[in-house]
Amino acid sequence: MTPPSAAPGSPGRRPPARARPRRVDPARRAALDTLVAVEQRDAYANLVLPAALHRAGLHGRDAAFATELTYGALRGRGTYDAVLAACTDRPLEAVDPEVLAALELGAHQILNTRVPVHAAVDETVELVRATAGAPSARFANAVLRRVAGRDLREWMEQVAPDPRTDPDGHLAVVHSHPEWIVRALRDALVADGRDPAELPDLLAADNARSDVTLLALPGLATPADLVEAGARPGELSPLAAHTSGAIEDIDAVRTGRARVVDEGSQLVALALAGAEMAGDRGRWLDLCAGPGGKAALLAATLAVRRAAGALPPDARLVAVEPVPGRAELVGTAVAAVPGGAEVRHDDGREVGRQEPAHYDRVLADVPCTGLGALRRRPEARWRRTPDDLAALAPLQRALLASALDAVRPGGLVGYVTCSPHPAENRLVVDDVLRGRPDVRRIDARAALAAAGHGPLPEPGAGPDVQLWPHIHGTDGMFLALLRRS
Repeated sequence: MTPPSAAPGSPGRRPPARARPRRVDPARRAALDTLVAVEQRDAYANLVLPAALHRAGLHGRDAAFATELTYGALRGRGTYDAVLAACTDRPLEAVDPEVLAALELGAHQILNTRVPVHAAVDETVELVRATAGAPSARFANAVLRRVAGRDLREWMEQVAPDPRTDPDGHLAVVHSHPEWIVRALRDALVADGRDPAELPDLLAADNARSDVTLLALPGLATPADLVEAGARPGELSPLAAHTSGAIEDIDAVRTGRARVVDEGSQLVALALAGAEMAGDRGRWLDLCAGPGGKAALLAATLAVRRAAGALPPDARLVAVEPVPGRAELVGTAVAAVPGGAEVRHDDGREVGRQEPAHYDRVLADVPCTGLGALRRRPEARWRRTPDDLAALAPLQRALLASALDAVRPGGLVGYVTCSPHPAENRLVVDDVLRGRPDVRRIDARAALAAAGHGPLPEPGAGPDVQLWPHIHGTDGMFLALLRRS
């Protein structure tokens, strides 16, 4: 028998069913939150993402997926934006920034991962619906379905400039780098005596997924400890290990006995610490110490030599950092080292005047554009401008001059950048040394060979050393070793 009808809302009638909102994937949401923080608040992905993962309670494969989405979208932003621009009738500048970030995440999944296309589209649309509303979700759905109509190779044939008439523009879109960085890296290869035909390989290396590199602090941990925890040995540094797993699961990392430090950074610090010197009293200085990875390595090396009687009991590292937050990071980095370090919140440009000829070894790892570390800090490529090369030059020269004043006769200065551009490295050293007849370059190639597992592959003509991501698998670190006579 058919029940009698009832008035809407009366006990005899059920309300019409409503579709339940779908649950937004927490890994994709963490990735989107990170991208929005990076692109709108100038945050750094390596600082924001761990907090987002913690808030979402993500671990293991889910955390790895969120990390891949975040860094993949950041690395490929130039490529994906070119594709997205071809899939919408409005300028990307007119798209809500949060929606655009979600579209970049979706494009990455569609074009550069093994995520099924239907899942990439549907999950991204739900993400947009939850954060920006239904109209934006319909827009995202239409755009992403157009993106899915071609694979990445086909899209590049359509949207990338012709390599015959615009080679730099072609490389910029295909390899997702600003055009000025494409030109800057070509200039850097030529300045280092390398073949400019290596440029596509260098750009591709910036976009390669890389494992986390760990440093086993001397006297506190060994690479064998890290390998036992699931890592694999490093290739160049005797203290390095690589892992694709969760570093918080490694006891040596949790207790501060191992830290995340690129092999290139390890090598340049080890080269300075190990270069031959007479009368080393263990007065070492890290002039630009934040965030503290190299400072921890130098402090631990000092502690080992001090314990062995090779250095006097008062041997200690002074770590100078002008930014308070970064100075705190340095303190954390050296906390596990016996004796630690004296961390000073100070301006490195003043140390040479304040303490002339006081130190035996000085590391001057100066602020730079970071063009050699784009694979680990992909957001930097979208923030830097050509003007930064000129803007940083006076600071770099002033810090090197201060380091040379602070080191004693017979002592060593290591001038370091994470950039291959000659305007930040060789030209800076050349300019400063023109007024310093008491300083000479020494062969950094030999010091690196002694510090690592032997001669460096393709070390260049010397005496300075430039590391390359596509050759050495490290950040693009530059090292000049200078002895004050």
